[in-house]
Amino acid sequence: MKVARAAYAEAFAAIIGRPLVQLPQTAGRTEPEIFFDALALNGVSLRDADEAAESERLLMPFTAELATSLAARRDLLTAQGQLLPGAAESLAAVAGVAGVTQSVLTGSSRPNATLKLRAFGLDRYLDLTVGGFAGSDPYPKGALLRVARQRAEEKYGVRVTEAATVYIADSPRDVEAARIGGARSIAVASGRASTAELRDAGAGAVLPDLTDPTALIALITA
Repeated sequence: MKVARAAYAEAFAAIIGRPLVQLPQTAGRTEPEIFFDALALNGVSLRDADEAAESERLLMPFTAELATSLAARRDLLTAQGQLLPGAAESLAAVAGVAGVTQSVLTGSSRPNATLKLRAFGLDRYLDLTVGGFAGSDPYPKGALLRVARQRAEEKYGVRVTEAATVYIADSPRDVEAARIGGARSIAVASGRASTAELRDAGAGAVLPDLTDPTALIALITA
């Protein structure tokens, strides 16, 4: 999304002190991963002898600055952003299934993910308190999926088994995260990954898009 890229470039320049020339691949990746790759791709030479420690030190202020830059573009998110066909309808339909709780597992930080969801009114269908936000939590997505499941157990007082956990993914990396985190994966070929790539990654099922909520619910509850 152009709005997110503009916010990223603004935050990068503010914290690093030089313009962002090249943005790394973002699909299926976390904000910290993208930031560290952006440092390398843009030739940032860290003065600290321990470059890993220095890049970690820069991550926290960058994350805060990115949240500020994105929040300043809140109205543009709605005006210029675009929902995937059927996304809102599918979330609304799944929210009506008894015993199902929906949340998110995302590479974004909690503030940024919440902002994007609220811009399109999608947060009403989700319980974000049990979600996983790799931009805020110090875990890779596979481990974060287990953390999110534990949060749901603690909040609702029920045992959430691996078999009862379903991850809706749109990239091979997310399909792999589902496997590591002990969840069934339903892939949607709405991103850069093809149906064949998602199947090869190990997705349990692949949908072409989200325009058929009935088919999605059937896979979730199977």
